[in-house]
This record gives sequence, C-alpha cells and structure tokens, in this order.
Amino acid sequence: MAGQQPQQPQHMTTISGGTENKSAKPKLLAGHAYRFWGIFAALCILSFISALDVAIITTALPKITADIGGSTQYVWIANSFVVASSVLQPLVGQLANIFGRKSPLIVCVALFALGSGVAGGAHNPGMLIAGRTVQGVGAGGIYVLLDIVCCDLVPLRERGKYVGLMNSWAGVAAGIGPVIGGALADSNWRWIFYLNIPICGLALGVILLFMRLKTGAQDKGIAKLRQIDYLGNFIFIPSMIALLYGLVMGGIAHPWSSWRIILPLVIGIVGWISFHIQQLYTNVPSVPGRLFSNRTSATAYVLTFTSSILVQALSYFLPVFFQAILGTTVLHSGINFLPFAIGTLVFAVVGGVLLSKFGAYRPLHGTAFALSAIAFGLLTILDTSTANWVIFQLVAGAGSGIVMSCLLPAIMAALPESDVAAASAVYSFVRTFGYIWGVTMPSIIFNGVFDKNLPLISLGSLRNQLKDGAAYAFASEMHHIRQTLDPRVLSQVVEVYMRSLRAIWWVGLGISILSFFAVFLQRGLELRKELETEYGVVKDEEGSRGNKGADAEKGVTM
Repeated sequence: MAGQQPQQPQHMTTISGGTENKSAKPKLLAGHAYRFWGIFAALCILSFISALDVAIITTALPKITADIGGSTQYVWIANSFVVASSVLQPLVGQLANIFGRKSPLIVCVALFALGSGVAGGAHNPGMLIAGRTVQGVGAGGIYVLLDIVCCDLVPLRERGKYVGLMNSWAGVAAGIGPVIGGALADSNWRWIFYLNIPICGLALGVILLFMRLKTGAQDKGIAKLRQIDYLGNFIFIPSMIALLYGLVMGGIAHPWSSWRIILPLVIGIVGWISFHIQQLYTNVPSVPGRLFSNRTSATAYVLTFTSSILVQALSYFLPVFFQAILGTTVLHSGINFLPFAIGTLVFAVVGGVLLSKFGAYRPLHGTAFALSAIAFGLLTILDTSTANWVIFQLVAGAGSGIVMSCLLPAIMAALPESDVAAASAVYSFVRTFGYIWGVTMPSIIFNGVFDKNLPLISLGSLRNQLKDGAAYAFASEMHHIRQTLDPRVLSQVVEVYMRSLRAIWWVGLGISILSFFAVFLQRGLELRKELETEYGVVKDEEGSRGNKGADAEKGVTM
C-alpha cells in the first residue's frame, strides 16, 4: 500500500551461486537467470513501444492535423495522450502495491492497443483525440510499472545501469519514430497507430511467458479494495483534467482571459490544493507527503519536471525548423532529427553505467543540464548550416540521455524501498506533467511571437492562413508551397518562423541554467547495493508450490 509501510522481509540477502552470501558481489540467481532477462526483455519492448508512439507523432502531427482538420486542436491532439496518462499514474502506483505488478501491466498494455486502434480509425479530430486518450491511460500505467518492476529486480546502485539500458530502447524509438512517422504521414498516417497493435501483442506474449512476480501483501477481496485512496483519486483526477485543459487550450481555443479557460484553471488549482490537504489525513495516501520531505528527492522531482519540458520542446519544435525553415518533407524532418535521438540513446546507457560504477548522481545531473544549456544557447544562433544543427542536436541529446537514467535513483536514494511504487508513480506523473508543459508553454510562446510578427509578411492572404495558432500545422505545407511564393515573401515567412522558434530556445536556455544550479540543492547520498522487495521474481519451485514457501526469494539481485 502506497500510504503505509509494507511488511518488511524478515531478512535481506544477496544471492550468489544459489546460496545465501551477505558479503558477496550480487549476481543473478542461478537457475532462473532466463526469467530475469525475459522480464527485462518485456520491459524493453514496452519502453520501446510507449516511446515510439510519442516520437512517431512529433513529425507527423502537422500532416495529420492538415489532413483530418482541427488545425487549432493540434496541441490537444498531442496533449490528450499525456493528460490521460498523467492523471491516473498515482492510482496505478497504488494498485501495483495492492494487486501486484503483472495484472495492472496486462490491462495497461491492452488499453494502449485498444486506443491505437481507435486513433488509427479516426475520421475526425474528436475520434482521434478519444483514441489518443485511451492510449494515454494505457501508456501512463506502462510508464509507472516499467520503473516499478525494474526497481523490484535490481538494487538501487545497479538501477541506473538497467534503467539506462531500458531507456535506450526508448532512445531507439525516438530515433526511428520521427522517420517512420514522416514516411507514414506521406503515405498513410493511420499506420502510425496501427503499428502499435502487433508490438503490444508481442509484449503481452513475453509478459505471460516470463513475468511471474509475487504480489506482496496477501489481503483478499474487500480487504484489498479498502486500500485504495478513493477520495484522493476522486479529487485528483477531475482537478488535474480541469487544470490541464485550461493549460492546453488557453490561447488556442479561447483567449486566456476567457471564462472557459479561467474557470477550469481555478477548479484545477483549488482541487490540487484540496488533494494535498486530503493526503495529510488519509491512512492510504496515493501521494505520501514523505516523498517530498527531503531536499534530494524533492529537487530530483523538480529536475524531472524541467528536463521533460526541455526534451518535449525540442521534440515538437525542431521538426518545425526543418519543415518551415529548411523546407524538408515530413519524412526528411524525421531523418534530420536522428542526431538528437542518437545522442539520447548513447548517453542514456553511458549515464547509467557511470552511475552504477561510481554511485554519484549529482555530477551527472550537473553535466546533463550544462550540456542542455549549451545546446539551447547554440540553438539561438541556429541557421541553415547542416553541421550546426547536427552538432547542436548531439549536445542536446547527450544531456537528455544522461538525465534520463539518473533521476529516479536520486529520488530513491533518500527513500526506503517500501516507497518504490509511490515514488515511481509520482516520478512518472511529474515527467508526463512536464511533457504537457513542454508542448503547451512553447506553443504559447511560438504562437504569441508569430502573431506579433505577422505584419512582417506582406501577402495578406498568407497572413490569414498563418494567424491564430495555424502556423504549426502550416509548417508541413512549406515544402510544397515555397516554390510558388515570391522569394521576398518566402524570406519574410522564414524570418517570422525563425523569430518564433528562437524565443522558445531562449526560454529553454533559461530553464537549463536554473536546473543546473538546482542540482546543488541535492545531497550526495550513498546508493544501496542490496535489494529488498516483496514483489520479486517467483522461483520455479516456489511457483509450483503456489507461492506459499516461507523462503520465497525477495527479488533478483544483480
């Protein structure tokens, strides 16, 4: 239960060669290493598919919105996914403690596949948003459970290495996703979503074959249901939906001064405050206050939020640079985005390995945000030089990759292992909440600066096409119309796009610098080398006894 301390194992051991050894270097338990790697393979597949869905739509979104309509709804098409995923994450963390990890994970993968089918068959923006919402519910649970299960498998000191390896598959998806998205957008964008279904089927097969995990506390029926924080979730979920709706649609669907934006923002903020007050008094909190009671974990959560903003801003607006400024097709903009993905992929693994070897997360955090600051600073002087935008992306990707594998271990360093589910759920929520801001905040900046500079474009009919938030979707059409425009008008349009993007890069630079200095608020705590969990892998002979053995293994240690 997220709000109570789970019963701790009577003793904690590391396993070496199939026998207890409290001083030996942890190794895989002899006899079922295959089960560990089977479970880890399932985690990597799910990391890949959940990241692929996000990455694949970044380059294709302008084309999809131009084809299906709803040019003013592109932010909501993107953010309906992350809104749905974020609002249920604290509940998923609590359910994972109550019902175990496997059953919630199966349900989440199935929901993700269902939402993919709905989105792929969409004939209007409303149906597409509905499909993306169902996808988001499933993906949100997957995000949480990936981190939780990984924490159940390996000790904290080793966790960065495996989180980095798992996230490297997300890096692969981030690399090929924009290319696949661009190719499919130019042919049949519906397969962007249909592609998820067979991969989800593969993941479910691996889960059913290998994932035999203990379920922790043995409460049954009504006793389990009583452990859910019903009131907290009743307050939290609608409050967050209202708050995020206001943030996403403000300045796009309605002016910020409209009551249609102010009202949901007020409801969301009041609900948010009420939720945290309620969490102080309930016996089964979804988000225990102790998660934020130390400056190391609290700072790591802040850094998770800011790093998510930076990554998402690059993912959604670098394609605009390629399409509107360089005049590339959607497909080629995805190819041009590969340096960022490659940098993220390589340095996610490097960061995790360095963390496991030295156990020091603060230098890695500082390096990551320093690289991010350098990258955004360089982007402010970005031009059409190929060498420049390749190198700038590699630097940004390096910073993104390092921080990707090193934040969750820092959060857990000051918390007991019994808080794994709750801490991981909050980590996932903060990360996806940052992703929402990473689209919404740059969109507000981009649209505001673009509309302010519209008078620079002398062609009145083109100004009307680009105003009121339509410039983002229009970027995908620049490849086709630039040859028909007067060179002087084309130069004016490119200049307005450049000014709008440059404003985003300046804000990213500021966030990177603030995050760099925030790193120094963390304490350098030792990362635990031993594993203690109620939710580890079931040994083969234990499973044949119905999981009743008193000597049940408490996890797989590496």
